[in-house]
Amino acid sequence: MALITTKAIVLSSLKYSDSSLIVKCYTQEEGLKSYLIRGVLKAKKGGLKIAYFQPLTQLNIVASHSNKGSLNSIKEVQVSNPYKTIYKDIIKQSVVLFLSEVLSYSIKEEEKNKALFEYLETGLIWLDLHDKIANFHLLFLLNLTRFLGFYPDLLEKDKFGFDLLEGNFTNLTSQKNVISGSNFYQFKKLLGINFDGIENMSFSKQERQVVLKIIIQYFELHLDGFKKPKSLQILETVFS
Repeated sequence: MALITTKAIVLSSLKYSDSSLIVKCYTQEEGLKSYLIRGVLKAKKGGLKIAYFQPLTQLNIVASHSNKGSLNSIKEVQVSNPYKTIYKDIIKQSVVLFLSEVLSYSIKEEEKNKALFEYLETGLIWLDLHDKIANFHLLFLLNLTRFLGFYPDLLEKDKFGFDLLEGNFTNLTSQKNVISGSNFYQFKKLLGINFDGIENMSFSKQERQVVLKIIIQYFELHLDGFKKPKSLQILETVFS
């Protein structure tokens, strides 16, 4: 069993017995890891606090990592990037809850991926520091596909449709899983921009919902076992 010091982002937590949690984190040093946090639901002075394990909290941890397939334990923890607004803003809280669910279904790798970790870290800090965030989740998920291996192929983007299964542009707009027309135009607006670019981008409520459904379908087609997030409805309500 190795003692590891690493940054970590909380993806999910699940109650285990009356007093404990199983917490899934994406770590900078060793990818996806699950931890058994004993006694955390029964507050003790000086112990680990449940507030550390809210969705997408960024931590510094010292942890014992065992062999693959078994639960690990956290020895020490502190918040590495304390959020100023996310846990005070109901809209940002809803976005974070939704994104944590998508990330839990999407990230499977138990090995180091520094670029992916830095993308998550940077994106969440951006969300915390900005006010115009209605389209943030759309771009966050679409750009996440770069690190998951299925970002849209931008060659031939003058064609009239996009094939969600193949991940490329096409003129065969009547085929299954091909988006075209208005849906295609709205989806295409997100391609090739960074977070600062979304502040100047406008979607109506209906357009935003359509684009999100397209992105969720894109994930479903490319990731085995991906489930439609339960928090999708909450997000649609918040932005309606």
